[in-house]
Amino acid sequence: MWAPGEDVSKLTYYGLYALQHRGQESAGIAVSEGSRILVYKDMGLVAQVFDESVLGTLRGHLAIGHCRYSTTGSSVWENAQPTLSSSDGGGLALAHNGNLINTPELMARLPAGTIRATTDTEVLTSLLARDPGTSIEDAAADLFPKVKGAYSLVFMDEKTLYAARDPQGIRPLVLGRLERGWVVASETAALDIVGATFLREIEPGELLRIDERGVRSRRFALAEPKGCLFEYVYLARPDTTIAGRGVQATRVEVGRRLAREHPIEGDLVIPTPESGTPAAIGYAEESGIPYGQGLVKNSYVGRTFIQPSQTIRQLGIRLKLNPLREVIAGKRLIVVDDSIVRGNTQRAIVKMLREAGATEVHVRISSPPVSWPCFYGIDFATKAELIAGSKEVEEIRESIGADSLGFISLEGLTEATTLPADRLCRACFNGTYPIPIDRDNVGKFVLEAKA
Repeated sequence: MWAPGEDVSKLTYYGLYALQHRGQESAGIAVSEGSRILVYKDMGLVAQVFDESVLGTLRGHLAIGHCRYSTTGSSVWENAQPTLSSSDGGGLALAHNGNLINTPELMARLPAGTIRATTDTEVLTSLLARDPGTSIEDAAADLFPKVKGAYSLVFMDEKTLYAARDPQGIRPLVLGRLERGWVVASETAALDIVGATFLREIEPGELLRIDERGVRSRRFALAEPKGCLFEYVYLARPDTTIAGRGVQATRVEVGRRLAREHPIEGDLVIPTPESGTPAAIGYAEESGIPYGQGLVKNSYVGRTFIQPSQTIRQLGIRLKLNPLREVIAGKRLIVVDDSIVRGNTQRAIVKMLREAGATEVHVRISSPPVSWPCFYGIDFATKAELIAGSKEVEEIRESIGADSLGFISLEGLTEATTLPADRLCRACFNGTYPIPIDRDNVGKFVLEAKA
């Protein structure tokens, strides 16, 4: 956010609050009043890290913020963002959504002992800050073509806000206008909460500079759009817009297509809240089977610092979901969820519904089987972690204990987005990676292993 005269730390806090679903491990804000950058970050949720007294000390006219979902580097304080480094002319703070796939190669460009953390973000920050005699903008335009992987970035020096998006545009990044400034965010929902007007998506391969002269754009690479299809399935909020289409509308349409592809007789369509709700609405509309709420979600269960006892751990999903027995008992249920990654959640839900008196449990999933690891910003990095990496659909059905199981087809999901297949990254579903992967140089702990 660049907005003289606004309370930028509080507005950034609210923007991060709107994006809490994208990362729940740590949170941080960097702010500048024009002469120095101050960073405050800690482990935990946005509301746990910041309060009125902390935000009151973060004064300035520009700020960047981040809530972390770790994909490279352990979940520890040293790896929280924004990262901060000294440049030739002052400080540089940076926040990153995505994951790089040539981090060791980039790290080799730095003198030994340069970085303190073990993240690809720290490597990027150090490389941007160490180009003597070169402006940050020029250093970025020179560095980014050498960076491979997914990166939607916001970064700042003492006076200027920058934003950049990788040439494939794998992760989202949008530009908004305030009455007295500008906002860059991962989703349009974050613009809404701070009262900013959505202007446009930042283009793949585009670098923005924002200061008192307004917004200036330069291109550091040709655009080769490959937006993440999993954003539509799970990552993005339903009230966010991607490529001109609301995510909620896409998810409801996926549910309709799912009903056509995998019809089944049943008494009630219920979602796994909240992730399965839009698709369940679409499934009910298309099938004519009533929609209902069979599971209640505890909205206040988030990241906890208290380790559960063995007794509580065995209850598992009940900390978050509880069945409505009077709704479920004696019913043939169609349970709609967005994805099956490891299978543990669905297994627990099916068991819970049967114990609550459901006569049949038919599971319908609004994404294809997740069969391949993601190297671009989602933390399932090996096929061994994925139930569909080693099991066919019937084997998965048996594993989770459902009476039947149906996944939307890849074609059906793609068509629901209204985008052509060649503009989407669908690697976790079909194993076709838009940026070639060197398996020896990727993985969550790649820098820690090399250290």
